[in-house]
Amino acid sequence: MSRIGRLPIAVPNAVTVTVEGQSVTVKGPKGSLALQAHPAIQVAMDGQQLVCRRSTDEKAHKALHGMTRALLRNMVDGVVKGFERRLELVGVGYRAALLGPNLNLALGYSHPILYPIPKGVKIEVPEQTQIVVSGIDKQQVGAVAAKIRSFRPPEPYKGKGVKYAEERIRRKAGKAGAK
Repeated sequence: MSRIGRLPIAVPNAVTVTVEGQSVTVKGPKGSLALQAHPAIQVAMDGQQLVCRRSTDEKAHKALHGMTRALLRNMVDGVVKGFERRLELVGVGYRAALLGPNLNLALGYSHPILYPIPKGVKIEVPEQTQIVVSGIDKQQVGAVAAKIRSFRPPEPYKGKGVKYAEERIRRKAGKAGAK
């Protein structure tokens, strides 16, 4: 049995889970999420718990078992608490601002970068050098944060760029100096 897949998911009282065949819908105080499970994985409600079972012990089905359980757990956590990723802008003149439905980034290029904020994701800019990406879908929050980071990933020599708040940049020495 998969060590992750066999664990039941506790469903809080504020959350409603609907299972119709392979379609799973999770509704909570923050919103609603849906998942179409693989045909080899059976999802069922067992009292106040959500349980995943697989049909065979094939390697691919074992992987799907754990992954489906993790996706369902993230859905339940998302509609109750939500998820967030914090980004920091490091560099002289690097700053962020919200312009209507867009995120305006000045990252040392000759032009500002306007990133349209996708639906289902909320972006806040508490300071010019900090960005907070939040939402109920963990995958979408992570993808948006990774896209913003990809505009100017941190470089190892001066540490400039867009980095996750908890990220550590491994620094390199650079040139030794001319004699």
